[in-house]
Amino acid sequence: MKNSYSEVTPYIEELANKSNVNNGIEADMYPTYHVKRGLRDKNGNGVVTGLTEISRIKAKDVNEQGEEIPCHGELYYRGINVKSLVDGFTRDNRFGFEEAAYLLLFSELPDRDELSRFCEELAENRTLPTSFVRDMILKAPGKDMMNILSRSVLALYAYDDNPDDISIPNVLRQSLKLISIFPLLAVYSYQSFRHYYQNDSLFIHLPKPEYGAAQNLLHLLREDGRFTDLEAKVLDLAMVLHAEHGGGNNSTFTTHVVTSSGTDTYSSVAAALGSLKGPRHGGANIKVVKMFDDMKQSINVKDKGQIKDYLVKLLNKEAFDKAGLIYGMGHAVYSLSDPRADVLKDCAEKLSREKGCDEEFELYNTVAELAPQIISEKRQMFKGVSANVDFYSGLIYRMLELPGELYTPIFAVSRIAGWSAHRIEEIQNQGKIIRPAYISVKDERPYVDINER
Repeated sequence: MKNSYSEVTPYIEELANKSNVNNGIEADMYPTYHVKRGLRDKNGNGVVTGLTEISRIKAKDVNEQGEEIPCHGELYYRGINVKSLVDGFTRDNRFGFEEAAYLLLFSELPDRDELSRFCEELAENRTLPTSFVRDMILKAPGKDMMNILSRSVLALYAYDDNPDDISIPNVLRQSLKLISIFPLLAVYSYQSFRHYYQNDSLFIHLPKPEYGAAQNLLHLLREDGRFTDLEAKVLDLAMVLHAEHGGGNNSTFTTHVVTSSGTDTYSSVAAALGSLKGPRHGGANIKVVKMFDDMKQSINVKDKGQIKDYLVKLLNKEAFDKAGLIYGMGHAVYSLSDPRADVLKDCAEKLSREKGCDEEFELYNTVAELAPQIISEKRQMFKGVSANVDFYSGLIYRMLELPGELYTPIFAVSRIAGWSAHRIEEIQNQGKIIRPAYISVKDERPYVDINER
């Protein structure tokens, strides 16, 4: 018998080694068989697998000769430039996440009455079933908030009297419920972790109906429930920018794939959460913050030369986690700039002044300036490199004093709006299960009798 649930025995190690030996697929085999590894070509362009009206990413222009030329990135929600959307609600000094969610779901900007009614509907849905927090979160605490979020979503299936109906009205009902309660699930999961694993006092606040998603998240998280207007509006803006990003990102594609099987909303969203949990997708901003922490411990960050040497060491796998990456730099699609990073940079500057973190902000700017040229010198690049959304969102979350355990869950709190829109679009338009193909590269061989092996 194993001594513990998590023990890797010598026999399992032996089997794992055997499995590694048997893997005969080499990297150079992918171009040989004309397979785009990771569904991307050498320029980072994704293989086109569907059509969507929900959002669009622009990273290139076409010149008169028909050649694609990199341009500053643009992001569109339902055809509307996200920067214009942001300018609109910030000019009116309003919160924007609920407006963005409405746009993503219904393809139109709400007027004041429609937005007010939509916010009221979300507020009415911002409740969990009786004893759900006690039974599903407090009685089963965990160290990973995304894991708790996923199993909480799956558990909600049992509380739904009509969970498997995939008609649009029913899926929309479920989607609005999930958009409403994701801040609660994320924060309550963290409070449970904080109490049981860090021996801190436990407090559970109830959401306020007059608050939106960003306000309620800060209210639920902080012991005194207090926050400044700038703090709430910066978090709200970050949530708007994380709410959607085209159909090609890993978790949204997962939503399409799982939805195409005809399964229920809770299973689809849990699958998307599992995708987002991966450090290659949703965990990059916490990596950015930890990288900067290591930098500040390792060098004099007021010396530009030392910063440059540190970045070179990162690429040479000689610093931080030795992964050979400068976290927060580069994107699969954007080259000259990530429009979300541009907006968040301005927010980070404003927040740094309120929080007295000007030097920290300047350090980030220095890295954002140096890293692209260092990467282009050290690596063969087929497109440009710039700071991405994770670069400044990590700094913003740090200045908002949000715990690192919540960085990826806050991504989910935002992206559930986009996932919901894509799930509904998949149900409406596809009608066919997504089934990609793989090429087998294993030669045929005979079966050998067990006595002759």
